[in-house]
Amino acid sequence: MNAGSLTEVGRLTRVLVKHSRDAFIDEAAIAAQWRPLNFCAPPSRSRAIEEYDAFLDLLRSAGTEIEFLPGDAGTNLDSIYVRDASVVCSHGVFLCRMGKALRGGEPAAQRAAFRSLGVPVVGEVSEPGCLEGGDVVWLDERTVAVGRGYRTNDEGILQFRSVLNGSIDELIVVPLPHWRGAGDVLHLMSLLSPVDIDLAVVYSPLLPVPFREQLIGRGYTLIEVPDEEFASMGANVLTLAPRHCVMLAGNPRTRAALERAGAIVSEYSGDEISVKGLGGPTCLTRPLVRAPARLR
Repeated sequence: MNAGSLTEVGRLTRVLVKHSRDAFIDEAAIAAQWRPLNFCAPPSRSRAIEEYDAFLDLLRSAGTEIEFLPGDAGTNLDSIYVRDASVVCSHGVFLCRMGKALRGGEPAAQRAAFRSLGVPVVGEVSEPGCLEGGDVVWLDERTVAVGRGYRTNDEGILQFRSVLNGSIDELIVVPLPHWRGAGDVLHLMSLLSPVDIDLAVVYSPLLPVPFREQLIGRGYTLIEVPDEEFASMGANVLTLAPRHCVMLAGNPRTRAALERAGAIVSEYSGDEISVKGLGGPTCLTRPLVRAPARLR
């Protein structure tokens, strides 16, 4: 683990995932869990496995080493969205405490996996703090933005700031809107996905004006997601290398805008693994190591 990991856009060299066959354990688990977890519909396990295998092929084609979380009795369908239970720091990983109570077993499951992988765990959020990885976006190795919403609270941000212990220059707290309320999911990465050190996909209607102005002031060109592609997770884009990204199929206007900006875009079909659980490609992955990102 090195400081080059503290970027969302450097070449992705090592990533943690949880295959749908291990998150969606069987049809009985799916039937029991999808409604309490606010899935839009019950996913088909067989189709989810096919979709996930195709998604992994995109990661492998970029030369990414893939580590797998095993099945765990203390987790549920939501555990497929591995980003949320941990955050990468310069000296290891910081375990989160989930703002969604039904996901409470995920950090412990990841702790066990990190131990077996030799990845140091440098701390964890304790009650009453809550912090979810989908709210944490590294803008560069010394600057991190954290969404303050229903999944991440002030105490969680305070504990995260403490574990960083002077290793950063700035932590930007981004107030998130109420939107559809506490029962829905709205992370900062629902609204913002860096694709290069100077390029980001955003959904501006829900971004606070001061933060949007900060992004522009930092030199970002903003790819604006149209209203009709926000619900289909057009703003949730996983970067494999600078201007090389993966997005959920069904967002043609956002894809075209990215390609006009010089990005290489790959798509995956995710009706079962993304659409029904409202988790895009960044949610499906916990990047562990990225190469340092540099200005072109």
